[in-house]
This record gives sequence, C-alpha cells and structure tokens, in this order.
Amino acid sequence: MNLKSTLSALCLILVAWTSAFSQSVFKNTDLEISKLEDQVWVIETTDKTTMYLIEGTKKALLIDTGTKCKNLDQVIRTITPKPLEVVITHAHGDHDGNIAYFKEIYLHPADTVLLDKSYKGKLHFVKDGDIFDLGGKKIEVCHMPAHTPGSIVLLDKQSGSCYSGDAFGSGQVWLQLRPYSPMRTYVESCKKMEKLMDEGITKIYCGHYPYVKKAYDKQYITEMRQLAEALVNGTAPEAKPHPQKVSIGSDHPMMVTLGEATIVFDPEHIK
Repeated sequence: MNLKSTLSALCLILVAWTSAFSQSVFKNTDLEISKLEDQVWVIETTDKTTMYLIEGTKKALLIDTGTKCKNLDQVIRTITPKPLEVVITHAHGDHDGNIAYFKEIYLHPADTVLLDKSYKGKLHFVKDGDIFDLGGKKIEVCHMPAHTPGSIVLLDKQSGSCYSGDAFGSGQVWLQLRPYSPMRTYVESCKKMEKLMDEGITKIYCGHYPYVKKAYDKQYITEMRQLAEALVNGTAPEAKPHPQKVSIGSDHPMMVTLGEATIVFDPEHIK
C-alpha cells in the first residue's frame, strides 16, 4: 500500500471512530443524548445546559441534572439499567434543576446555601479526594471554588477526562454571582487545575457543552489563570460591560478576555 492509500485509510478510520462517539442515541423535546467516549454520554438540553453520564461495570454516575427535563430519571434508564448515583457540580438551577427526580444526590456542603430548599431527598456531602467507584472506572472529586463556594469538578484519571461544571466556564466563567469569592480564590483553583493537567488530565468537558462542542485543554486554563491574576494585579486588558444581568449577581457586571478565556466579574468584588 502506497503512502496516499495509507493516509486515505487512516482518514476513513478516524471518521468512523469520531462518528461512533458522537452519534445521537436518544432525543426528545427536552434533550439529546450522544456517545462522548467509551461508556460516557453527553446530555445536551434544548436550552444549552449539560449533563454527563458515566457507566462502570457495577454502577453509573450522572453529573448534574440540567434544567427542566421531564422524567429525567426514566430517560437515563434508556441508556443504563445499572444502579445510579447523582452528583451536582454546583447548586445553580441550570445544573440541579431536576434533582427532585432522584431520592439522593451528592454535592459539596459549601453549596447548600444555594440549594433549592424544596428538595426532600437525602443529601450526601463530598470533599476533595472522594471517589465514586463505578466498577472499572473511578471518578474523583476535586473542590474548585469561585464560581460558587462549593463548585467541584469530577476527574476520570484513567481516561484523562475532567467534567468541570461551571468551575472554569464555557469560554466565559461567571465570577460576578453572589455569594462572591475573591478573585484570588479563582487563581488558586486555576493553578490546581493546571497541576492536575500536568499530571495527566488532558480534556475538560465543561458545564455548557452545546456552546463549544469540544473539550478544553491546558492552554485554556492557563489563559483563565493569567487573566484572573491580571485582574488582581490591575494589569488586565480593558474590560467592557457584560450584556446580561442575572438576579443573583452584580447589577453592573464587566467582562474581560484573553485568548479563549473570558471572565465576567464585579469590579467591587475582585479582592
């Protein structure tokens, strides 16, 4: 086989492999589920929120619960019949909007202040280093505060994947929301994520996947960290008003950009 034929064959294999892991497996009026990686599915809602489903040999893990998705518990059962654990990356309505469908959820205790008080199920609290052992897959909890006090990311170190919720945004990270965190807190979270990526995490799947349709790499996190440091030091590029007002956030949010990274912030709550 000559070089041209070899390259053509490799291209066909790559296309087939990519298609296999991006094929839609379920769709209704609220959401669409597609294969993301081996035993991993991305669930994209029509209002652009995101959930991830990871299956091991013994159990499955649902990361976040989206906004308003009718009968989400039954929808998940179309993908896996295995015992299910549900973890939310943070307690904002676009990530915990369907927790009522589940009798138990996991979250970081620092976010209970934001949790919908109408939830009647059982709360399990997680901390740095906790492991969800799914059988053949171990998913590790890592606390990454700033977007919310209890924001966490979930790490699959075997596959090099991180499921980040909104801890590092989807191109934009929102740090203008109450309760406010110092910008230095976000700098430290970025440094922590950079170290994890130096140690083998290569892909960050964010909390609003429909906006980006890709995994972020270390360069994105480095740009976020550099931008946050510049805001702390007063050396950031010129900021401009953010067009969107959120009821739990600043009345006058600003935004600043470096490369792929944008931070939305409240000028009165940087330090």
